[in-house]
Amino acid sequence: MKTIGIVGGLGPEATIDYYKEMINLVNSRNEGGNLAYPEIIIYSVNMARFIGFLDAKDHAAAVSYISGCISRLEYAGADFAAISANTPHMFFNEIQQRVHIPLISIVETCREKARQLGLKRCGLFGTRFTMNADFYKEVFEPEGIQVIIPEKKDIDRINELLFSELELGIFKDSTRMELLEIVQKMKDLHHIDALILGCTEFPIMFTEEQYLGIPFLNTTRIHVEEIIRLSTGH
Repeated sequence: MKTIGIVGGLGPEATIDYYKEMINLVNSRNEGGNLAYPEIIIYSVNMARFIGFLDAKDHAAAVSYISGCISRLEYAGADFAAISANTPHMFFNEIQQRVHIPLISIVETCREKARQLGLKRCGLFGTRFTMNADFYKEVFEPEGIQVIIPEKKDIDRINELLFSELELGIFKDSTRMELLEIVQKMKDLHHIDALILGCTEFPIMFTEEQYLGIPFLNTTRIHVEEIIRLSTGH
């Protein structure tokens, strides 16, 4: 098996979910109580530091910080790495150019899932950085898949809920219902045929494969499936 490197801490709740998803997936494939789990190295970063760079629009510092974290994973013995968050993928290509081990893109793996499902108009939830950036569109649109973001006031509200609740491990039924109302609005206005859970805290709140009659693309699970495939070879 290849050793997995995970950049975590963006935020901690999602990192815990990644680890659980990796172990659960391996358990589902192992037979007879086989305990052959992949070797996993997790580097949990300072989320406030990274977000501070984004708020200051110091993208060079953000790239340098995440690249340095991946280099530490490499020095620790990781054969490849994955970032357990969507927002740092704003700089995926720049980060990959700076490190010496392969990176597994959450955006590219999600696009492949959308393509397999025959989706054409995907809504996107995430941090305000993710929703306002173009990195999802740049990866999805060459495959003929549109990526549609919420209205500005809804972007602001989603971001507020993420950083005041979900990133802190607070998951409320009232918040779930409020977010579903935004999804319904996007269905009514833009006819989206799926929603990308473009922040890895969202799959902790939305655990079903579908809501409101459309697929909710669990970027954590999709990413983990590719990570385990590359580690185990199947």
